[in-house]
Amino acid sequence: MSGLAVLLALASSVAWGTADFGGGLVSRRLPTVAVTVVSQSAGFVALLVALGIRGGAVDGRSLALGLAAGVGGGTGLAAFYRALSLGTMSIVSPIVACGAVVPFTISLATGERPSHVAVAGAVVALCGAVLASAEERRAQARERGQAVLLAALAAGALGLFTYFLGLGSREGSALSTLVGARIGSLTTLLVLALVLRAPLRIGRQAIVPVAAIGLCDVSANALFALASGHGLLALVSVLGSLYPVTTLVLARALLGERLTPLQLTGVGVALAGVAALSVG
Repeated sequence: MSGLAVLLALASSVAWGTADFGGGLVSRRLPTVAVTVVSQSAGFVALLVALGIRGGAVDGRSLALGLAAGVGGGTGLAAFYRALSLGTMSIVSPIVACGAVVPFTISLATGERPSHVAVAGAVVALCGAVLASAEERRAQARERGQAVLLAALAAGALGLFTYFLGLGSREGSALSTLVGARIGSLTTLLVLALVLRAPLRIGRQAIVPVAAIGLCDVSANALFALASGHGLLALVSVLGSLYPVTTLVLARALLGERLTPLQLTGVGVALAGVAALSVG
């Protein structure tokens, strides 16, 4: 796997982790659906500007694959942010990271053949994410159960999101895929808002930080899309899924959340897996 693909995928994980930290934080005091809709809208505006600057026709197949990704992305984000608002970030985010199993498995089943060392590194990295998710002490039992269920739903949905995002980007236009994904996610979230009759107002003071979350998220998507064009999707998806490391660090540094020895071990195992995957 090329060094550029590794760097781009890891950069996407850092950007995703930062966006998820911010999204979970503001969702503790603002309506979850409103946060996702406004943040996704900000990212969509940025993509439209990029599309206008670049010019040219939109790739229909990439747009369609992006739409499929967006449905999973919108569903997954709503479930993820709600889970983060109920449970401690240091357990919810790593559970969601296990969604990398979805694109990893599909990519192998459809013909990708990474080296044995790279596959072993990917498995080790995912095991590290599972270890990092151990122990929750701050959430109430009822809320903890809800958070875990929502995190599992988000894992599956976001796994499909990364697979279709990577597939559309590597087989056509990355920008068209990104635009399609944002259309799909926004449509899904708006339908969800109508069904739940969820408020979409967040207040003027919150617009800038929520928009910044959206820009960070769309930057992560773009980095992942570029990485997919330079490496195997099975491996890129695992590297991109390591965003919980960033979320854990931010939760520890800014919120004072305590990391257990098992969680710290999980982070170390994940990093060891990245090293093996990178050289495989």
